Amino acid sequence: MGNEIAKTEFSAEEFRQFQQNLRQETRILMEWFSSDGFEKRQMMCGFELEGWLVDGDFNPTPRNDEFLARVNSPLVVAELSKYNFELNVPPHPLNRELPEFLRTQLSTLLASCSSHAREMGCQTLFTGILPTLQDRMLTLGNMSSMQRFHALNREIFRLRALNPLKIHIEGSKELLEVVHHDVMAEAATTSLQIHFQVPLNRAAAYYNVAHVLSAPMAALSANSPFLFGRELWDETRIPLFEQAVNTPAFVDLSGRPVSRVTFGRDYVRESLKEVFLENLDGFPVLLPVLFDQDPAMMHHLRLHNGTIWRWNRPLIGFGDDGRPHLRIEHRVPAAGPSIPDIVANILFFYGAMLYLQPEVPQSSISFEQARTNFYAAARSGLDAVVRWSSGSSMPIETLILQHLIPGAILALAEIGFDSGDLRHYLVEVLAERVATRRNGAWWQKAFIKKHGPDFRALTQACLENQSRNIPVHEWSL
Repeated sequence: MGNEIAKTEFSAEEFRQFQQNLRQETRILMEWFSSDGFEKRQMMCGFELEGWLVDGDFNPTPRNDEFLARVNSPLVVAELSKYNFELNVPPHPLNRELPEFLRTQLSTLLASCSSHAREMGCQTLFTGILPTLQDRMLTLGNMSSMQRFHALNREIFRLRALNPLKIHIEGSKELLEVVHHDVMAEAATTSLQIHFQVPLNRAAAYYNVAHVLSAPMAALSANSPFLFGRELWDETRIPLFEQAVNTPAFVDLSGRPVSRVTFGRDYVRESLKEVFLENLDGFPVLLPVLFDQDPAMMHHLRLHNGTIWRWNRPLIGFGDDGRPHLRIEHRVPAAGPSIPDIVANILFFYGAMLYLQPEVPQSSISFEQARTNFYAAARSGLDAVVRWSSGSSMPIETLILQHLIPGAILALAEIGFDSGDLRHYLVEVLAERVATRRNGAWWQKAFIKKHGPDFRALTQACLENQSRNIPVHEWSL
């Protein structure tokens, strides 16, 4: 989905030819799964981080064309709206140098972006939903200029028979109901997407574990409690994204409609090939862009997969040597609140994946329970109660502090991570955040409780605290 396309309208013949090419590439991919034709080098790590451009009044400013031209880096790219941009990092091995690599990459990229934004009279901010964002700002006039976004909007509404998108989110205190005739509400949701390249023989297990970990990750990283001035879920980004591009594709065995933004319908049983077969047969093609290139490069398959937004999404990529590899993209965490928080979230995810992978999730936590846990955590953050492998309920704070953080530290230490890095990020940053329940959502709600519904002041305070480069549980109110 990262590349530009040449047009926004497609013919019936283009849809037919794309489907034929997609089927051909899926057959090739199935052969790779059968023969283990994937790269077998060490596990690799990476991430994408979405950000906002804000003006002197702390409102979003639709200037990403100028901003991206100034930054002029392949690691900084456009997002759906002109208010947003995305940072990327090169892949890095899962080894003891990873914490410093993540910190350095983030610091360097953010310093460059901030400098160029200041030259424009703007600032950059990383948060799940921008507090000053208003519904009237999310219009097609503020969609990024790239044609792929406009084509995506057109095709989603074609699949919906031009029916508007209805956003309905009930919080514990307030209710939001709005209607959109475009997909721009999705632009309100800015995230941290963690990538994990894994070998074929462990890919299915890691993919299942990523679903199990989605609830803890949603709770500890929650940073989106407000939307258009309403206090809703701690991670309002989750229901908003699901409703902002809601296009039901098929009905699962339990009778539940499966949309293009989805937690999924089940664990994989044997192989990630099951997900790509579901892509082929379950999800209509959105962007039938035709490529006249080697089918083994999987252009059609990867484009189609990029228009299905699972919260945990398998990816096919290629290394510098042209060998294909498997990655898991974990899309649950919100952007922000600070560099130390982001690095801690990423390291925790990798450590908890390593720690839980030897277990068999479906034998101890059902997929339905993993799903229920996920939405409970998105709604209530660190106040959520979840069911874990014992079958009994427990506060998610207890699960993270007593089980997952110690396990993640142990797993990363076993592969050589420095004890000082683990103590800093997973104890002094993450465990303190969880123990005090002061994640980004808590801080935003506490600020509004103290100062009243002044979302301009909230955004200003978020920017000031973010620039101090300290974790959110230490932020001032």
